[in-house]
Amino acid sequence: MSYETIQFDIRDGYAAITLSRSEVLNSFNALMHEELKAAIKSADKDPAVRCLLLTGAGRGFCAGQDLGDRNTAPEAAPPDLGHTLDTSYNPLMRQLTGLEMPVICAVNGVAAGAGANIALACDIVLAARSASFIQAFCKIGLIPDSGGTWTMPRLVGQARAMGLALLGDKVSAEQAEQWGMIWRCVDDEALMGEAEQLAARLATQPTKGLALIKRAIRASAGNSFSEQLDLERDLQSIAGRSHDYREGVAAFLEKRKPQFRGE
Repeated sequence: MSYETIQFDIRDGYAAITLSRSEVLNSFNALMHEELKAAIKSADKDPAVRCLLLTGAGRGFCAGQDLGDRNTAPEAAPPDLGHTLDTSYNPLMRQLTGLEMPVICAVNGVAAGAGANIALACDIVLAARSASFIQAFCKIGLIPDSGGTWTMPRLVGQARAMGLALLGDKVSAEQAEQWGMIWRCVDDEALMGEAEQLAARLATQPTKGLALIKRAIRASAGNSFSEQLDLERDLQSIAGRSHDYREGVAAFLEKRKPQFRGE
């Protein structure tokens, strides 16, 4: 399948998706929603893909919604933004966070609005030192969406989340790392090399076990300690029946490097 708004390719065990509307800081229009969801679905169905790497082209990661893609003239009927979320952003976020493989985001520049929250919803976020995160919604009278009101308090706490959402201040990549919003801030020229190396590394790991780790950590926010113990028991039972657990133990005992299959 050919794409107009993204670049998609399968590399050594992982899929790389690059948002590619650099002339508008990779902001979303309807076509990019369709193409991104199609690419993620293609990666998810490909047994050779065991990690997903998401980044942006040009000087920005994603500026959120392309406001020029909507009719906002004074005489136009008010848009139903709830419908837009229901049909575009929410399905995308559920699809992205539901992948049973690691998802890495390499934030190469500004990540604003929905672009920030798409990045922050990924499993491991690397950001170039020149990158920044902005909850820009308040500047046009909206609330953070794409999971922002769920993700931010869990990453930085309610006080900081409230300040970011109400003020719309820019957070540098270095500050984001210090606050625990992202995994790591790296020099601009090192970003893609480190992200690709990490994706290739994760693509060789026990993918099914990593998916269960993701499930457990994401569920923990809504569970009591006792409920989380029960969930760990249930997921560990699944993990213990996997090929990769048997291979990992065998490799340890035989003092060799394991050959995981992601099964």
